[in-house]
Formats: sequence, structure tokens, C-alpha cells
Amino acid sequence: MKDVVLLTGAGQIGMAIARRIGHGKKIIIGDKNMDNAKTITKIMAEAGFDCEAFECDISSRDSIKSIIEKAQEYGEITYFINAAGVSPSQAPIEAILKVDLYGTAVLLEEVGKVIKEGGSGITISSQSGHRMEQLGAKIDEQLAMTPTEELLDLEVLQPENIKDTLHAYQLAKRCNVKRVMYEACKWAERGARLNSISPGIIVTPLALDEFNGPRGDFYKNMFAKCPSGRPGTADEVASVARLLMSDEGAFFSGSDILVDGGATASFFYGKLRPSD
Repeated sequence: MKDVVLLTGAGQIGMAIARRIGHGKKIIIGDKNMDNAKTITKIMAEAGFDCEAFECDISSRDSIKSIIEKAQEYGEITYFINAAGVSPSQAPIEAILKVDLYGTAVLLEEVGKVIKEGGSGITISSQSGHRMEQLGAKIDEQLAMTPTEELLDLEVLQPENIKDTLHAYQLAKRCNVKRVMYEACKWAERGARLNSISPGIIVTPLALDEFNGPRGDFYKNMFAKCPSGRPGTADEVASVARLLMSDEGAFFSGSDILVDGGATASFFYGKLRPSD
């Protein structure tokens, strides 16, 4: 039996993190699109990692339970990486809330029931959750602590209160951060830790399409006006994740780390600040 790394979301960021922490462990790679899971599994296997692809739709609790059961066939889940989700340009409001908000909450809950003592988890949130207006202590508490099956019934998440897919995405990512804080307290009862990372624009195949598409000028302007002057890489996110998940990061729990090249700082106080 081996220690197991459970990765949901077969993309560049999830793979980069798994490569940093997965040596000598069994890595279960889950994605709703089995072709994506197989592609990442093949790349990692050819680099010497012990990987297996598994179909997983995080909007379904049954699907989440199935991948957890699969992982447990090989040993205890020691590391958990959630990089699954849909973007505002990929899905309608309902799907964003069902996958990014509800699905993440269920993942954190279900993995938290079985995570190994001394284990660690990371969920990938987004800078987007840091850019919306403050929701207030009451709504933050609701997003953090409402039972998962009642989350989508919250007033703040009703269609009439959501402007568009970007707003839905921002709400989902704000919920991710609050949910991590709540679940970190429960994970601690098993001697495990949980944190989140909120990346900015990271170079991936999808992002490259955006850079070269109709919204390319928007991205170029953002890069030019943020402190870093460029987008980030999956490896830069993975470097932070490795710290958070290692013994060197043992004092991190319930934290969210913003990794966006200063874009959010610029949005509020610098050259990217919206004009009135």
C-alpha cells in the first residue's frame, strides 16, 4: 500500500503540483473529461510517476465518493489537490455554481472524512474572488458553514441576485476561500491541513487561446499595468503549493495565498483601478 495523491482537475496547474509532491506515491487523476485525465496521466507516467486516470464529475457527490473509493484501493489519501472547475467563458451561471461552488464544497467535505493524519490538501481558487465587493460577515459565514446540500439555496446565490457568469464565478471563488477556512477546522480533528491558492492569469492552452483571441488586448493591457508585467506559470503556483503541503508549511492551515503578480493590488490601488 502507498500514500495516495488525489488530484481532481486534469490541467496544467494540477499536474504541476502533483509532479512536485507525487514521487513514490500513487496518483489518482480525476476529470469529467476522461480524455483530459488520460492525457495528463500519460505525460506523468512517461516522466516516471505512478498514475491512474479516473472519470470524476465534482458536481456529483456520488462521483466524488467513487473516486475517493478508487484512491483508497491503493492506500490512504495523504495529499489532495483540487484544480477542477469551469470558467465564466465556459459555462452558464448554474453550472459554475454547481461545479465551482457546490462541487468544491462537497470535495472538501468528503475528502476531509478520510484524509490521512498528517495529510494536506490544496484547492485552487482564483484572484477573481478577491476583486468583488465585500459581502459582509453574515454572508461570509453562510458561504463557509451552510450544509453542502443547502448551499445553492442561499439567497445570495439565487439567479435574480447574480448579474452574469463572471459574478457567479466570483461568488464561487469567494465561497471556496471561506469554505477552506471552515473545513480546515474539521480537517484538523484528523491531524490534517487544508489551504487554498488564488492564482491570477496563468499560461495554459486555454489562456493562450484567450490571449490570441478577441479579448487579447484586454489581457495585454492587464499584464502591462500589473506589477509583474506578465502572466504567471503553473510551476509558479506549484512552488507555493509545495510549500503549503510540506512540513515546512506546517503552520499554514485555513489560509488562502494570492498568486497573481500583483494584479489584484493594481486593480484596487494601481494602474488597473477602474475609473469612476
